[in-house]
Amino acid sequence: MQLSFTAEEEAFRSEVAAWLEEQLSGPFAHIRYIDSHLEKFEERRRWEQALGAARWSCIGWPSQYGGRDATLAQQVIFAEEYTRLGAPGRIGHNGIELFGPTLIHFGNEEQKQRFLPDIANGKTLWAQGYSEPNAGSDLSNVRTKARLEQGPNGPEWVIEGQKIWTSFGQFCEWGFVVCRTEEGSRGPAGLSYLMVPMKQPGVVARPITTMTNEETFCEVFFDGARTPANNVVGEVGGGWKVAMGTLSFERGASSLAQQMGFRRELAALVNAARANGLDRDSHIRQRVAEAYAGLRIMRYNALRMLSNAQHGRLSPEAYTYKIFWASWHRKLGELAMDILGAEGELSDAEGYEFKGLKKTFLHSRADTIYAGTNQIQRNIIAERALGLPREPRGQ
Repeated sequence: MQLSFTAEEEAFRSEVAAWLEEQLSGPFAHIRYIDSHLEKFEERRRWEQALGAARWSCIGWPSQYGGRDATLAQQVIFAEEYTRLGAPGRIGHNGIELFGPTLIHFGNEEQKQRFLPDIANGKTLWAQGYSEPNAGSDLSNVRTKARLEQGPNGPEWVIEGQKIWTSFGQFCEWGFVVCRTEEGSRGPAGLSYLMVPMKQPGVVARPITTMTNEETFCEVFFDGARTPANNVVGEVGGGWKVAMGTLSFERGASSLAQQMGFRRELAALVNAARANGLDRDSHIRQRVAEAYAGLRIMRYNALRMLSNAQHGRLSPEAYTYKIFWASWHRKLGELAMDILGAEGELSDAEGYEFKGLKKTFLHSRADTIYAGTNQIQRNIIAERALGLPREPRGQ
């Protein structure tokens, strides 16, 4: 299977590549091929703003909100060229790929006009407030509560609770937060999807240090945090539907960019095997071939699922995507360590810092845990994609 593009689409590819090459060889050369989520963070904020000014930030959005009305093929082309040319990871990912499409699909026009342009222009970063200490893979076990009170400027939601694993939470201006807004409700019922200012006295973001010695996410505490009553996406009490819509957009065109990053890691792994002679080892060669085949399968499945993701719903094949790429990437990390040997146990700088394939290995250990463990993913596939009976749950 080979994805083919028209002459017009190839011309679009040339336009994308030319703009990216000019920027990444010129004013933003110092952030090209960055291997860290937090390195040169403020410079990457300026990069997000440059993308927005040229209307490259969220090309699939409608033009009135800062996008380009790009076709699905154009979005795929941009995602692949962006990664191929070494552009830095998008620190605005949550707003551009998750919240923005969710608001376009579920929000009202006033909300769209207010929030979307600032995301497209790189002015605001958004945090995802889903997981909690007791609501990770079991997301519907949310305990963070929000109640309506009269504030100085009208009714407001007052939020109490805790979220965790909030990427870039210490830097974000806004968060989309799933809260329980109906007292006594359980499970998916009674949840609402709120837009909450993160820079206020009632919000405390405490960074968590990972084993790669980075602080890429936080635990966030809400203690009397407030947001206006109309900052609800969708219906009050209907937040589960909106939250699931966000997860469908997470499997959009950006998945192709993720795979381009994986392809770069696979190439680095092959180069490492050649450097130490393990490219002649039949067992290593077989594992490399399996990794290559898995990456191609991943691409074909991503292309299959993209069209339904545009409509805010998960197709059956989309339910398999997370467990497939996470398991594949974990195996790639293990293969990298087997190829590096003893060198893989040494840090790359004084103190505690790992780069390249070593970092791939460490990051990949979490892939099968966050965003739903592999065990939970199997339940989701069985129940939602295949329609099998729900697993018995205790009261």
